[in-house]
Amino acid sequence: QVQLVESGGGLVQPGGSLRLSCAASGFTLDLYSVAWFRQGPVNERTGVSCISGRDGGTYYADSVKGRFTISRDYANHTVYLEMNGLKVEDTAVYYCATDWHTACMVVGGTVRGVYEYWGQGTQVTVSS
Repeated sequence: QVQLVESGGGLVQPGGSLRLSCAASGFTLDLYSVAWFRQGPVNERTGVSCISGRDGGTYYADSVKGRFTISRDYANHTVYLEMNGLKVEDTAVYYCATDWHTACMVVGGTVRGVYEYWGQGTQVTVSS
């Protein structure tokens, strides 16, 4: 059974950093792509980053490129999202997602794709 559990969210000042974790079970990270999405208080859910299962390629939305880094740890079955230079507009609930059939892609400056499995989300608040 595929399960995803996010953690690491919190309150941080503008310019600060956080590392989100997505603990994965029920599938192998080298076969499934894993993406991070976020949903702000008034915005629809949008994709911010993705790591490809087969080749480990990384993909980023234009809004986070150069500030966020996605990575995976096979030993801990975890995908991370390192977030630096955080801005007020990064405030959102962050979700990780995976799907056997979905490859990472960036379209129109955002990560896209249809994902079947989702975590419960972790809140990130950027505020002074």
